[in-house]
Amino acid sequence: MTTSLPFSRCKYFKSEVFTGAVKLATVWVPHVQGSSAGNPSTFIPMLPCCREQHHGTTGSSAPHPENLFATATILGTGSKAHTETRRDASAGLYRGRRCRMESCFDFAQCRKNGFKVYVYPQQKGEKIAESYQNVLAAIEGSRFYTSDPGQACLFVLSLDTLDRDQLSPQYVHNLRSKVQSLHLWNNGRNHLIFNLYSGTWPDYTEDVGFDIGQAMLAKASISTENFRPNFDVSIPLFSKDHPRTGGEKGFLRFNTIPPLRKYMLVFKGKRYLTGIGSDTRNALYHVHNGEDVVLLTTCKHGKDWQKHKDSRCDRDNAEYEKYDYREMLHNATFCLVPRGRRLGSFRFLEALQAACVPVMLSNGWELPFSEVIDWNQAAIIGDERLLLQIPSTIRSIHQDKILALRQQTQFLWEAYFSSVEKIVLTTLEIIQDRIFKHISRNSLIWNKHPGGLFVLPQYSSYLGDFPYYYANLGLKPLSTFTAVIHAVTPLVSQSQPVLKLLVAVAKSQYCAQIIVLWNCDKPLPAKHRWPATSVPVIVIEGESKVMSSRFLPYDNIVTDAVLSLDEDTVLSTTEVDFAFTVWQSFPERIVGYPARSHFWDNTKERWGYTSKWTNDYSMVLTGAAIYHKYYHYLYTHYLPASLKNMVDQLANCEDILMNFLVSAVTKLPPIKVTQKKQYKETMMGQTSRASRWADPDHFAQRQSCMNTFASWFGYMPLIHSQMRLDPVLFKDQVSILRKKYRDIERL
Repeated sequence: MTTSLPFSRCKYFKSEVFTGAVKLATVWVPHVQGSSAGNPSTFIPMLPCCREQHHGTTGSSAPHPENLFATATILGTGSKAHTETRRDASAGLYRGRRCRMESCFDFAQCRKNGFKVYVYPQQKGEKIAESYQNVLAAIEGSRFYTSDPGQACLFVLSLDTLDRDQLSPQYVHNLRSKVQSLHLWNNGRNHLIFNLYSGTWPDYTEDVGFDIGQAMLAKASISTENFRPNFDVSIPLFSKDHPRTGGEKGFLRFNTIPPLRKYMLVFKGKRYLTGIGSDTRNALYHVHNGEDVVLLTTCKHGKDWQKHKDSRCDRDNAEYEKYDYREMLHNATFCLVPRGRRLGSFRFLEALQAACVPVMLSNGWELPFSEVIDWNQAAIIGDERLLLQIPSTIRSIHQDKILALRQQTQFLWEAYFSSVEKIVLTTLEIIQDRIFKHISRNSLIWNKHPGGLFVLPQYSSYLGDFPYYYANLGLKPLSTFTAVIHAVTPLVSQSQPVLKLLVAVAKSQYCAQIIVLWNCDKPLPAKHRWPATSVPVIVIEGESKVMSSRFLPYDNIVTDAVLSLDEDTVLSTTEVDFAFTVWQSFPERIVGYPARSHFWDNTKERWGYTSKWTNDYSMVLTGAAIYHKYYHYLYTHYLPASLKNMVDQLANCEDILMNFLVSAVTKLPPIKVTQKKQYKETMMGQTSRASRWADPDHFAQRQSCMNTFASWFGYMPLIHSQMRLDPVLFKDQVSILRKKYRDIERL
């Protein structure tokens, strides 16, 4: 172990890294006399004497310490001969290495039928690992899936291509001939191949073992050298236990200031004594101090580790056993993510979930979804050859920046990485954006809540049309709303609740128009049957007469806000005004009156639904609620047909499904306004369709809906809240003349 060297032996040389004829980066590397002189591919830790001299250097002769973090375009480390071997192996990686969307992808089918993805049927006798089954299930359960290859824009193999390590039991033999025999293969054109592992001992090249032709790769641990920009997609390495849907939430529970934990920097993992990927991990002991920088490695792995053990193995193994990995992970501010045998590492996703800022040490790794994700907002990208500079550099990061980095790790984890489904859907959305560039998402959408999966660019190319970006754009939602009344009962009397409701809503100062959705089996009433109002009343006859039609994105809705109403809802003009005023401050959430809640039933081991009055709630029913009109589009185009068909068949649960959707997008609960128990007209005839509340099966159906919806989302998105917003001076013992919404107290 080298601790220090005479000051005179320390100097810098300029390392220029090339691939082909293109210079990727210029890095100042410390050089110690007597080492491999001038060889930039030799790993040399930054020695203490060099670090001191480096701090005192000015001008162009050596960079400032803060600039010692190079981008991830630096090539990997190793001997010159080994580098040449890797380059030779990767040269024949695939013939289509110059492929780009413009040259190796047929856009015609996509523009004709939209972005549809076809999965080949599974062949008899072919085994598929669970991880790849999850990938295929995510595609087949998405809105992109088609079972008709004639409608497809993109094709995905049913042959398992995830693990192409020849020593793996999951390795599929004779894949080349099997792929070539597919009649739709067409030299891989418009095909997408998923891969997590490629190559094998000792070189671990990125060769997937067969000619992929013009197919795109969605690949983990892919290098910038082999990555084809705007054609391939870099995906994260995930384990076989990674959940198919949903996934656990991030571990950041409190935005504490200062955002520091017990450890500043941690790592615990294998140390490779020989071969590719061994240099970086072998040098970690230089930085480990056993206090706030805890970097633990073990060489006790593999069958013949004792044959190769060095003088540090026993001491490292003993130190390794003293620490619990999970405890370290959850109590560290930064987590080191060094390369292993391959460029990617499981540590990457583990750090993201734990709100431990990843410190990347994997030169040349194309980071996951780098085409759309700005990793500078969530990670520190370091250089393997400047290892000893890492502790001092991360200590110099301001606390505000650390908190911002940690918060961004949580957003990215929950938006794109917490399940196999999200990883697959993100991959597909990136490809769709390439095909339809004129409506593709921008960087703000991808890197800010709620993320690219919930912001559908087909709805609008203008950020101001979504409820999530008003603050970023300095805008406010329109100051009027459109009321949508869902009518299912024949109009037989001028005293029916729907007519009273229509008059009350029309008197609101914020009402722009009223849409009556006529889902009744009887013909439309004559125009003179509707009361005269000061705002337009548009009657739309539902074509299919189903419950989901109340959430269709009607072109008639010209305002940002939608006031959704059941025909038997009882609301005063004052209540409508107050609810809309509250919504203007929370345009991304559901704001309304009737509240319900969910709970976990331990005896039945399932989710339960309750309408009992308690101190909290998790849903606001859409029989009397305001929300942004974008949720009509999202409900119609994001949710699967299976859930909407269930709602339509039961004629029930559409309000629960909308609450599930909005809470899943916002990660926030709805907002209840004022205290009011009765919001339904009790004098409705018990034989009408609107009296479904009196149906004994109604409650049981809603219980069943809760569990079906939670199963599709992969988790329970509903969030409990104890907040209720009342008008100022609500029920205070002061003069009624001092209260703006005085009528509410009388209801």
